[in-house]
Amino acid sequence: MTQPLRIGNASGFYGDRFDAMKEMLTGGPLDVLTGDYLAELTMLILGRDRLNDPARGYAKTFLRQLEEGLGLAAERGVKLVANAGGLNPAGLAEAVRELAKRVGVEVRVAHVEGDELLGRAEREGWGAGVLTANAYLGGGGIGACLRAGADVVVTGRVTDAALVSGVAAAHFGWAAADWDRLAGAVVAGHVLECGTQATGGNYAFFGEHDVRHPGFPVAEIHADGSSVITKHPGAGGAVNVGTVTAQLLYETGSARYAGPDVTARLDTVRLAQDRPDRVRIEGVRGEPPPPTLKVGLTRMGGWRNEVVFVLTGLDIEAKAALVREQLEAALEAAGRRPSEVRWTLARTDRADAAVQEEASALLRLVVRDADPEAVGRAVSSAAVELGLASYPGFHLTAPPGKGAPYGVFEAVFVEAGSVPHVAVLPDGRRLDVPPPPATQALAEVPEPALPPPLGAGRTRRAPLGRLAGARSGDKGGDANVGVWVRTDEAWRWLAHALTVETFHELLPETAGLSVVRHVLPRLRALNFTVEGLLGEGVAAQARFDPQAKALGEWLRSRHLDIPEVLL
Repeated sequence: MTQPLRIGNASGFYGDRFDAMKEMLTGGPLDVLTGDYLAELTMLILGRDRLNDPARGYAKTFLRQLEEGLGLAAERGVKLVANAGGLNPAGLAEAVRELAKRVGVEVRVAHVEGDELLGRAEREGWGAGVLTANAYLGGGGIGACLRAGADVVVTGRVTDAALVSGVAAAHFGWAAADWDRLAGAVVAGHVLECGTQATGGNYAFFGEHDVRHPGFPVAEIHADGSSVITKHPGAGGAVNVGTVTAQLLYETGSARYAGPDVTARLDTVRLAQDRPDRVRIEGVRGEPPPPTLKVGLTRMGGWRNEVVFVLTGLDIEAKAALVREQLEAALEAAGRRPSEVRWTLARTDRADAAVQEEASALLRLVVRDADPEAVGRAVSSAAVELGLASYPGFHLTAPPGKGAPYGVFEAVFVEAGSVPHVAVLPDGRRLDVPPPPATQALAEVPEPALPPPLGAGRTRRAPLGRLAGARSGDKGGDANVGVWVRTDEAWRWLAHALTVETFHELLPETAGLSVVRHVLPRLRALNFTVEGLLGEGVAAQARFDPQAKALGEWLRSRHLDIPEVLL
């Protein structure tokens, strides 16, 4: 029987635990160690880095980790695959070679390119001021580099899951049309891509495990595409059906999880607890990918400023009305009102509080404009000048600044065959990676039959989180909230109780927005997409929680009638 391929993860984002690479290389056996450093916001950050220095544009942290990690990987025969190349994978590959010489480690370095479409964006008029334009490539280039003997592969913008699926396809010799096997590896890659979110980090039921220092995840991938998610022996955290379910639902939408190499059917995924800290993933079915590739565009959206007023004690609403009227009048008098002015009042106060902070509410003012002057001194001076002339107890959470630039993200789609995908091999040869042999347009999956309702019985008003877990996140301007339960009886209730209408009622902020519900019976889960909640994406900071990270926890805190038999 073919031995499984052990693939680890050491980074879920640019800024993740620095020592993770060393921990993973020394904590247990691995064949390949991957790292995901890119996100929508990261591309904007790297784009601004490149403006300052054209030789940059990659994740510098990866190089610092390699100063020790490169030798450890070479000693143990572990290959390294990371998308840390960002906007400059060739530059990072060369920097890795220079580092290898300096530390005396012989490694063969390759990289993947072709995702950079900035020139095309300018030629085809994809919008003014585009800072970065990168297609989400698949795993074919990674596989080509590994088959050519690379020890280190760095990429630009590939899908997060491609870091795993490309490795697995090369190792097992899968064909480009082995849809089910590829889909199984994509699902494993999706579980790994966010690091410790698969091992108890950010987990709804965190109190059931010691998650103070969760270890990073490992996927044992088999030749048939099935896998086991685990972690190194003795590493902190936990791997169970719940932690894996949470990550499977994270930043996904419908049952068809589309990628450049394959569309994985999330409604076919079966999870089973193999042993403690080992969850088996099997049964995943795949379909040909869509004929288009997603291209992420970032641009500078303008200038933004924020002032937070602290309102304490009695008459909170009246105090908020007073300072709002005063500041609005000052902006009008200045003759340059920002193009967008937004006020939100968070009633964090409570009556008869024993602690001053608990007696206080927060009134937040956010302004945006294309002109930095309109959101700078005109706003900050207007706020500061009210210091002795407004509501009793006037103070701010911090002195207002001069404003800062903000970015926006949007996605466009282009024909897959029109995007170059190039593997630059260790010997310098350039290999064009062909597009998939077949494609299939995406279509909605018919809603599966719901389980029979739980039946009548006594209910109790209680938080949804007493019964259900949730995880939420961002996809451009949309938010997703995955909700799951852990028993068949609870699923019989949840599937009928948590409708789109109930979702709107529990989260009034979503009123007026389109919410789509996707049903995943094998995971006992519902996945909600809230369209437009995040405005122009995370970098635009359109709301208090710009990445919707805590939207699921807000939902879990909301009360509804739950059958007592489940509680």
